[in-house]
Amino acid sequence: MPKQEETSKVRVFALGGLGETGKNMYVVEVNDEIIVLDAGQMIPEDDMLGVDIVIADISYLVQNSDRVKGIILSHGHEDHCGALPYVLRKLQVPVYGTKLTLGLIEEELKAQHLRKKTDLKTISSGDKVKIGNVKVEFFRVSHSIPDCVGVAIETPQGYVVYTGDFKFDQTPADNKFANIGKMTQYGKKGVLCLLSDSTNAEIPGTTPSEKETEAGMKTVFREAPGRVIVSTYASNIYRIQQAIDAAKETNRKVSVVGDSMRKNIQIAKRLGYLRVPKQLMVSVDELSKHKGENIAILSTGSQGEPTSGLHRMAKGTDRQLSIMPKDTVVISASPTPGKEKSIGRVVDFLYRVGAEVVHADKNVNVSGHASQEELMLMLNLMKPRHFVPIQGEYRMQIAHGNLAKTTGVHPERIHLMQNGEVLHLEEKNATKSTKVQAGNVLVDGLGIGDVGNIVLRDRRLLSKDGILVVVVTLNKKTNAFVSGPDIISRGFVYVRESEELLDEAKQKVTETLRECMEDNVNEWSSLKSNVRDVLSRFLFDKTKRRPMILPIIMEV
Repeated sequence: MPKQEETSKVRVFALGGLGETGKNMYVVEVNDEIIVLDAGQMIPEDDMLGVDIVIADISYLVQNSDRVKGIILSHGHEDHCGALPYVLRKLQVPVYGTKLTLGLIEEELKAQHLRKKTDLKTISSGDKVKIGNVKVEFFRVSHSIPDCVGVAIETPQGYVVYTGDFKFDQTPADNKFANIGKMTQYGKKGVLCLLSDSTNAEIPGTTPSEKETEAGMKTVFREAPGRVIVSTYASNIYRIQQAIDAAKETNRKVSVVGDSMRKNIQIAKRLGYLRVPKQLMVSVDELSKHKGENIAILSTGSQGEPTSGLHRMAKGTDRQLSIMPKDTVVISASPTPGKEKSIGRVVDFLYRVGAEVVHADKNVNVSGHASQEELMLMLNLMKPRHFVPIQGEYRMQIAHGNLAKTTGVHPERIHLMQNGEVLHLEEKNATKSTKVQAGNVLVDGLGIGDVGNIVLRDRRLLSKDGILVVVVTLNKKTNAFVSGPDIISRGFVYVRESEELLDEAKQKVTETLRECMEDNVNEWSSLKSNVRDVLSRFLFDKTKRRPMILPIIMEV
């Protein structure tokens, strides 16, 4: 039990996960030691053109790397551990996680040549470890993937408890129940601050059990006249197991589309978290040997991602498989906020090619997050002195804060925070102190952080009105045109139908450059700026469009 008479300084803040869905990364400082809770990634917004994933800005951790004692992963979903390989490039610290969580992340670390440099420490629910000088305990929670834990960090003022993703599942798929007894103990000993998942804080009642989708999945498999394609998160091991069980019961062979899902199935099978009967799995190449009613396909793409297996099959761009009439497609995942349009687009493609689509159906999908009654149960078990609603958009944090009030948490001890905002806890009192640096780091291909606001702005401009390149060669000694101006248009106007407009634009460029040279303005930057300004005004007057204008002036 924490020694209440000792004094300590405890700071709690988020580098990601507040006011957004994904990118979960929370930091607890006990005196001078830093413990990081999760390192998640986020699916990019629609206006982040070309960006692959979004991760948290860890500048603060890098600047204080000598004080960072460890990173704890609560479970194996990408929104909680997907950024770890990028974090470990700049921060060499031990990583704590359960067997499945570390198994899933280990393959990615090997692929990025980071495994040998990383100290992975396997923990289990019920374990007590010392990270630096700080005692940390782990307790089991239920979610939509096995091996999930909550984290209790012991401080002289009381426990700081992080729930991770959770729900109170009365019939869990693996028959491993959340450790309510342990949660009750923390509440009795004294919880200084509770950080709890707000994802479903607006949803009344309780979240259905993972077991409830089992019967629905088997019904779909039995009644489908042709192939069954199940699309879910690559890390949703429970749902994958249910699809495999349904395939076995209906004598269907199973094939997998999507590298991430194939990799996760192999890992979960090797570690004993997935039961796959012999001879059930076949390669995509072997599917032609079997009738449609004897085939099931597991695929990524439940969020409508353009590069996913389901999207490629729906559009007919996959090299091996296409959706056909009589196919039944099951989308077994809750839509991430902001991705409803992408999912709707894929569903539309599927219907157009004649498939039957089962989506937004509670019989084949349930949430992995606690609803209002369960959130209040967690609050009542923990009895926190201070409460920080985490993980979710701001309205979800507000709803969770309101639930905390109903359970008796004093309104002044409910802290609605933003990424980077620091909650300073001393002698059990809380104040919000200065902010630390927090924000988005965009990953595009091999580039990490090299795409920023300016690059995104340019990409948006290019996507809106296109680009106009002006090429001219000058002889500076004689102030004469050697060649050009030539204009190249991409995404602005169709050249063959706009010759008159482009001829006028060339004339404007010529006049502008001559005026500059007559006024002895011959700096390249000035010439380019004048050409850009004149052309921008002219083209907007003529077309009401603002293409990106790129002058290229060469000298001989």
